[in-house]
Amino acid sequence: MKHTEEKREFTELLNDFAKSLGSFITQDGEWTIKGFIDIFKNIYTISTDTKVLSKILELHLFPHFLGFADRIGYRIELSSFQNWYPDLTFIKKKDEAIKFAVDLKTTYLLDDYPGFCNGFTLGSHGEYFINRDSTKNIQYPYNQYGGHFCLGIIYSRSKLPKDFEIQSYPMEKLTDIPSVINNFIFFAAEKWKIASDKRGSGNTANIGSIQLINDILVGNGTFAKAGEELFDDYWANYGKIQIETAAGKRKALSSFEEYITYRGLSCDILNPRPSKRKVK
Repeated sequence: MKHTEEKREFTELLNDFAKSLGSFITQDGEWTIKGFIDIFKNIYTISTDTKVLSKILELHLFPHFLGFADRIGYRIELSSFQNWYPDLTFIKKKDEAIKFAVDLKTTYLLDDYPGFCNGFTLGSHGEYFINRDSTKNIQYPYNQYGGHFCLGIIYSRSKLPKDFEIQSYPMEKLTDIPSVINNFIFFAAEKWKIASDKRGSGNTANIGSIQLINDILVGNGTFAKAGEELFDDYWANYGKIQIETAAGKRKALSSFEEYITYRGLSCDILNPRPSKRKVK
């Protein structure tokens, strides 16, 4: 395995850093960001749109990512183009051959499904994932990274007043503005450890995450028993291998259980995750 000792050390440091993030952006469990301010000192409240929240969280935390990287002897390189993988490339200052990919992911708790979050995507299983020397839509070829990590934020959407709307407040009313999200959970994990065997975004070639929060926090994903090599092989072949159903029809392989049967592997490596159960 490439740069094993450096990867072990980076994993520990990233985990510790993730646990510290709450102190930078929350107070009493509430997000310290209340809105945008203009030169006239008017504060405009934030939309609850998940894409807006995700981007603001990234911007809010970015100076701390830079400080963390510098403290541990790395520099950060941002992806050259929007939607390239990964969000952050950590490059060791003393040996630039040592690189780690870190994607920033945010999602929210599901109110109707206690203990579950909405999930997130973990990168593409397309060209750069299959051809590990490819430079298509990736900052450096996949095989140049010593590890692929997700630094994640899970939050609750606040119970906002019925009359809450996007509006402006004068500066003196800052403390009256409700935080639109709260109750943050921060984590860091290698992406294969929290991956599911399902796509994460409809018909696009993105790997989906598991959704049970306790499993995410300990890295107990679908491939936790199988290991990273089988995670790689499964997703490189997702939707490509044709298997025969019990009815004698052909279909594209689309579950890890089907993959295990196709490869003739032991069922002991299957690690099915619980389904969401709605609160009645």
